Amino acid sequence: MADKELMERPQETKGQIRSLYSIIEEKGEVTVTLDMPGVKKENLSISIENSELRVTGKRDGEDTSGTYLVRERRYGDFSNSFTLDDTIDQNNVEASLENGLLTIKLHLKEEVKPKRIEIKTT
Repeated sequence: MADKELMERPQETKGQIRSLYSIIEEKGEVTVTLDMPGVKKENLSISIENSELRVTGKRDGEDTSGTYLVRERRYGDFSNSFTLDDTIDQNNVEASLENGLLTIKLHLKEEVKPKRIEIKTT
């Protein structure tokens, strides 16, 4: 299945943030959903090159004059990379950002989609 081949590549940049994500395959497409709370569309970049899906961007920090007592939120540059196998149609990709979730739909090539065979009666 395509989702078994869609694997995240380890990040090499120290201190860079990775977004939490899920990958689901259903109905002829693979959907990658990444958490993007507080990230603006203009701070995101999505690209495919050499069978690698790459999502990069920047999450702006909070403006505060106080001293943090607890700080679990991470800010700054982030990057997630995924290797695409040859079942993905790299020319048929859609992305949307809504309510802090980035959804990327990767459609499967027609030739790898399950085919339904009609049974004829005589």
